[in-house]
Amino acid sequence: MEPLPLLAAEMTSSDTLILAIVIGLLFVSASLAIAETAITRVSRSKAAAMVEEGRKGAKQLQDLVNHPERFLNPVLLVVSLCQLVQAALTGILADRLFGTWGVVISLFINVALVFVIAESAPKTWALQHPERSALLAARPVAALVAFAPLRIVARGLIGLTNVILPGKGLKDGPFVSEEEILALADVAVEEDVIEAGERVLIESIIEFGDTVAREVMVPRPDMVAVPADFRVADVMEVAILNGYSRLPAFGDGVDDIVGLIYAKDLMKADRDGLQNVEVSTLLRQATFIPETKRIAELLREMQAKAFHMAIVVDEYGGTAGLVTLEDLIEELVGEIVDEYDREEAMVEPMPDGSIRVNARLAVDELNDLLGAHLPEGDWDSVGGLMFHQFGRVASAGASVEVDGLELRVDRLTGRRISRVVVTRLPERAAAPDGDGDRQRDASRDENRDSGRGERSREPSGGSRSGSRRSEVEAP
Repeated sequence: MEPLPLLAAEMTSSDTLILAIVIGLLFVSASLAIAETAITRVSRSKAAAMVEEGRKGAKQLQDLVNHPERFLNPVLLVVSLCQLVQAALTGILADRLFGTWGVVISLFINVALVFVIAESAPKTWALQHPERSALLAARPVAALVAFAPLRIVARGLIGLTNVILPGKGLKDGPFVSEEEILALADVAVEEDVIEAGERVLIESIIEFGDTVAREVMVPRPDMVAVPADFRVADVMEVAILNGYSRLPAFGDGVDDIVGLIYAKDLMKADRDGLQNVEVSTLLRQATFIPETKRIAELLREMQAKAFHMAIVVDEYGGTAGLVTLEDLIEELVGEIVDEYDREEAMVEPMPDGSIRVNARLAVDELNDLLGAHLPEGDWDSVGGLMFHQFGRVASAGASVEVDGLELRVDRLTGRRISRVVVTRLPERAAAPDGDGDRQRDASRDENRDSGRGERSREPSGGSRSGSRRSEVEAP
């Protein structure tokens, strides 16, 4: 190969024009690289805030951010065209000026120099100055997208792409999933950007939108309701004893809720000497909701219509439970307990390393607490999971093994599991089926006897449990 000359030929006017075009294409490619990086890193909320601040180019930026599929394809198409044409012209110019060495020089320019000038440096600057670069690029990119021929060509090429790989691209998918948001929150906690409690609140807000009334309601067995034909004095006593400001009233049974009784109405009637009047004369209208209603929607309704209690109805029209405004708020900020609440803890550590939990504890909460993978299905609570595993009405002391955990009935209230002891089982070799069944049956018999003795010593008021303040209890 001949030695590399400084210039194999003198530059002509056409060569100068080609060089100017190459420089112009590099500038356009670098500008669009800035635009692509900057605009895609601006969130919708940030763009809206810029519009409210009245910043120049913010309106165009908001339109681009709200519809990224409209600008990404044309921008990428123009970048590809610029780089391809620039590479071809650089090769032609290098061949004219340097002869055989032109190929090597052209390759170096297109791989190293173009990468630095048209890709790496512009995108790095955009990352360092995201807001400024996004606002600067917004108007030119909006004008580029508005160019009809370019838009038509881009859509045609995307249509061809969809023939090869069917799909709708960015149109239907979120840019950030819930898991990514929580991962970002975890990183923020580790770097002391936010507090651990704020991370918990973020997770609660995300889960709030997916929670239904059945998961947060006070179930029917825990309801405190009164017959509608009770005297004012009698209902006043029930309200005072339980510390509730609202009580459901029923007609023929708990499935026939006819209205709500407010403690302030009872006080007023008592002051007016109407102690012997039936409370049916003081009833206020009750709100009924299906048990599958999302609590985020319910909260908005409670705020708009100014009611604090709703009766939850199952698919057969019967009363499934009730939900209060306090229940909904607790899903966001955690348990709210005042000085009059007397409730046992949802989770209690035991000296032997096991934990005792309220059977109403949600299965996903127990999974989060222990890092377990207990199955979820038609049930919501730990008690529901145990009933599913037993396939029958449970007895005190009965246990079941699920996902390396032993769940043992610690207390029954009638036929209802009210308290459960959870023990992590050590890894061990599997016993023969017959031996394992006999050992488990013997353990259950022994635990059943001890469980009966424990129940006989419990005070009558100890049967009520639950993390959430129970507004009503069925008679």
